[in-house]
Amino acid sequence: MLAENVANADTPNFRPRDLSQPDLARANQNAATVSLSRTNVGHVAGSSSGASQFQSHRGGYEIRPAGNAVSLEEEMMKVAANQMDYQAAASLYGRGLNLLKTALGKR
Repeated sequence: MLAENVANADTPNFRPRDLSQPDLARANQNAATVSLSRTNVGHVAGSSSGASQFQSHRGGYEIRPAGNAVSLEEEMMKVAANQMDYQAAASLYGRGLNLLKTALGKR
């Protein structure tokens, strides 16, 4: 979808498409909760609420006079984030595979 959005950056009346965020709240209903504890008075106290104090900017699409709503900057930021996520997942998979090989004595 990201490549399609970038490819149609100059197409009149094109609206970018994006995947929806997964609903993790519903998936984590039965998950165990972990709380932070202060073991030293010099430690910073953790927040008991799950809400973050930081907020991301998610504005609407900016539409150009031709009717196109693709922002190349936003799309390229999504591509870079997608690439970093893929590299992290591939690295973790490779490390896990190496651990299994070591455990089986195949290394």
